Order: sequence, then C-alpha cells, then structure tokens
Amino acid sequence: MSSEKLFTPLKVGAITAANRVFMAPLTRLRSIEPGDIPTPLMAEYYRQRASAGLIISEATQISAQAKGYAGAPGLHSDAQIAAWKSITHGVHAQGGHIAVQLWHTGRISHTSLQPGGQAPVAPSAINAGTRTSLRDENGQAIRVETSTPRALDADEIPGIVNDFRQAIANAREAGFDLVELHAAHGYLLHQFLSPSSNHRTDQYGGSVENRARLVLDVVDAGIAEWGADRIGIRLSPVGTFQNVDNGPNEEADALYLIKELGKRGIAYLHMSEPDWAGGTPYTEVFRKKVRTCFHGPIIGAGAYTAEKAEVLIEKGLIDAVAFGRDYIANPDLVARLQHKAKLNPQRPESFYGGGAEGYTDYPTL
Repeated sequence: MSSEKLFTPLKVGAITAANRVFMAPLTRLRSIEPGDIPTPLMAEYYRQRASAGLIISEATQISAQAKGYAGAPGLHSDAQIAAWKSITHGVHAQGGHIAVQLWHTGRISHTSLQPGGQAPVAPSAINAGTRTSLRDENGQAIRVETSTPRALDADEIPGIVNDFRQAIANAREAGFDLVELHAAHGYLLHQFLSPSSNHRTDQYGGSVENRARLVLDVVDAGIAEWGADRIGIRLSPVGTFQNVDNGPNEEADALYLIKELGKRGIAYLHMSEPDWAGGTPYTEVFRKKVRTCFHGPIIGAGAYTAEKAEVLIEKGLIDAVAFGRDYIANPDLVARLQHKAKLNPQRPESFYGGGAEGYTDYPTL
C-alpha cells in the first residue's frame, strides 16, 4: 500500500506540519546534572531529526519536584531555558517544528531526586511498585525501586497547576512551537485520572469529573497563558501503564475527558495506545467514538507501521502518527518511509543515558 497521505501537510494548532510522520517523545536521560540542563549533544540529536512533521521532545520536568529520572531535562530555570533555545533554533534552522512535552512524574520518582530528599508526591500515598533511573558514580543509568509517595494536600494542587503554567510560559520563551501535556503512562496527571492510583475523597477524587479536574485545570491554565492553539495533550486512557490502569469504565471515562478537551479547541490529542507495551489494540468502534468527541488533529502512537497509519488516516480516525524507537535509530525516518528504504537496527543498550554512541551516530541515507 502506498503511504502518500503521510507525506502531506497538516495544520496542528498554530503550526502547519510539513508531513504527518511525527517524532514521539523519547526519554534519553542525557542532560547535565546538577541542573537538569540540556546539552549541545541533545541539540544535535534533535537537529538531525528535524524532517519530522513535528518533533515532540522528551518529557521535561516543570519543577524540581516534578523530577523522576536522573538525566531528564527541566524547563524551570534560566539555564534550562537558554539551553532549550539553542535546540529549538537548530530545529527551526532546518525547517522543522518542535513541541516540548511537559510532565510531573508524581510517584514515579525517588527520594534522592527530590528537593531536600523528601518523598515524591502523588494523589494518594500508594507506591508505584515500579522502577526509575538514577546515575551511578560513573554517570551510568541504574534502575532502582521507586519511593513511596506522600499524598498531596488539596491546597498544594493549585501550585502544581501554576508550575505547569509557568513551564508553558518558559516554553514560549525558549522558542518551542507547541507544548504537549503528559497525562499518560502512569505519571502525575495520569495518576489523578486513574481510580487505581487516586483514592482521594475531596474535589480531586472519586467521580470521573473530580479525577479529571487537575488535568482540565492545567489545560485551562495553559490556554490562558499561551492560547488553545499552542496546547496539545498525550493520553493513554486504555490499558495499564506502570501499574496505573484506567479503571473499570476506562472507555467511558476517556470519552468524558476527550469531549472536555474537544470543547476547549486545543491543538491536538495524542493517543498512546497500549499495543506498544503488549496491550490490546484499540477497536475501530472506540476510535470512532474518540473522533466524535474530538474534531482537532489526533495523533496515533503505538505498534504502528506506515501502512497501518495510512489506513487509519484514510478512514479519518487519526491525522498523524508518532514513531518512537524508529526515530531513535533513523534520524531520516521520513525519507526512509517515503522511499521504502530499510530501517537501521536499534541499539537498546544505549537508549538511556550515555553519550553520542547510539544517540547521534545513526547513519542516514
């Protein structure tokens, strides 16, 4: 099957992407510590991939408290903003567009990463039961068990909303084209959405409306700061990610939130599908319901091929596809797909941490 629609332009909020082959956010853990500052090597990595219709950056913390992985970058200090400016400039110089994905990791963190060695925060004091990454004495990534979080007080939550708002303002200053709010994969916003990780009995817990309150408050703050056409969001509303499921009514809960997002006219909806992690693919019935609730651009991500993306674009069920690991190994993925060229083999041992090897040294056509 031809993949012609993948290579046509798409209006995404305030920008027009040159093609529909987007680069998914990919945690690579190569920032400078202390400071969580992006590096010139990271600038080269993103510059190499600027032919993507839209690059969505690796997840980037909104505050010191938001940190959950050693080596992940931030966007809350002057030094971080300055470093990101060089990255966005490099992408723009190649004719590309770049969004920053903003996150708070919540309970997927470790006391050694938190200000003052404090416990991470979450909607409820429930251990994630998973692992995160620290660095050893040689700067290499090591996996450790997450620390048990403390439950956020209700009066702390507006401060987190404001941290997101400030990070969005910082993204604008740093030269990003768009922002993507990370409300997927078991991190803080997803933790609030899920009844498995959110056992609160206040205005942020219980009903789907209450569990979605924080996400929608963050979206509204972002719209007020920079406009709806600059704000995208990533959801993983079906399946289980890092021990966060989506409850017994996952599809109905998802459609409530997606309808609310649709009312706000945001730039895009990025759906992380569970089949990339061994879960069940979305049904066409669910995809059609999502499209009914959200009329803006929908980005699909998961176990995608160019052919699968083309079929779903043709059916009007998605508008673009975000590739992850294929972009790690193929900086020129757009050209390779367009010319039906062979893809480079991936090197998983260099996915997290390290230097140029397995990062900026993959060959192009």
